[in-house]
Amino acid sequence: MDISAWILSIAGVSVLSILIDLFLPSGQTNGYIKTIFNYVIVFIIIAPLPKLIKSDIDTSNIFTETEIVLQEDYIYQLNRDKLTMLEKGIESTLDSKGLKNVDISISADIFTTVMKIDTIYVDFSNLVIVDNDEHIDIENEVVEVIISFVDIEKENIVFSGY
Repeated sequence: MDISAWILSIAGVSVLSILIDLFLPSGQTNGYIKTIFNYVIVFIIIAPLPKLIKSDIDTSNIFTETEIVLQEDYIYQLNRDKLTMLEKGIESTLDSKGLKNVDISISADIFTTVMKIDTIYVDFSNLVIVDNDEHIDIENEVVEVIISFVDIEKENIVFSGY
């Protein structure tokens, strides 16, 4: 018995019991017939349960490989978005400190659930210093901003484009 036939039989017996209830006069006979139809409905509801219990339920296809791939794609995209937000946040903070057009690129393992940042590349080739600070230590300023965003060692920050 498939599920649709099972549901149709429950609905059919329910409708039939309602129709009989409408056309039968009230009294003892009506009560007996209602009780009989209630038992029939309960029997119809529990009839497929023994087949379900005795049958071997195949759980091997619950988690398919395609679902795992979709989750890996989701993790990849989520980590990629995190890196983009970190890069833009660091660049924005440096802009507010007077260091305009500093390009930040972050290298990380974005295929794992816990993303680990390997290296941060800082490109000064388009750098414009807006403030009137003549003796500013640019590298130190950039390192401080990066460390405020990311837990990374100073050795893992690579500068280029002087």
